[in-house]
Amino acid sequence: MADKALYILAGYDDDTEARLAGIQNKLYEKGFSGVHTKNIPQHTTLGSFPTEKEQELVDMLRDLAAKTEAFDVTFSHVGIFGGSKVLFVAPDATQKLLELKECFGDSFGWAPHTTMLIDEPETILQALPTVLENFTSFGGKVAYLHLYEFWPTRHILTVKLGESGK
Repeated sequence: MADKALYILAGYDDDTEARLAGIQNKLYEKGFSGVHTKNIPQHTTLGSFPTEKEQELVDMLRDLAAKTEAFDVTFSHVGIFGGSKVLFVAPDATQKLLELKECFGDSFGWAPHTTMLIDEPETILQALPTVLENFTSFGGKVAYLHLYEFWPTRHILTVKLGESGK
């Protein structure tokens, strides 16, 4: 299928996952549902690839995880982009995060972010106060790499940074 692709996602440690999911759950509690993919870990996307690269990416992620330690990030801001259709919380673009991104393609123009909601601009503007009320700058940790195929959603692999994943 032409619209299928593989995506590499940088995932977070349990505390960071819980904090980000908590912010997103506040949106759901207020009736915001959006059109973003649900039931996947909180993440920042590092790259997309054709489905034919699945085994190559599985091998690459296992190797990369074995030689890359988990690292700290700071979530310092909330933002909107994508024609005002994407509401997100973002980690600062540190050297370690940029180096990880570079493993999957150029980081020029890349904006690390964790999507909270994708919807129409009017809905995003209504949802923004809920995110702002529940957000303060905090430290977290990038601890996992995930490989997913989308449409439909298929989880392929999760590897913990600092481990071989085999």
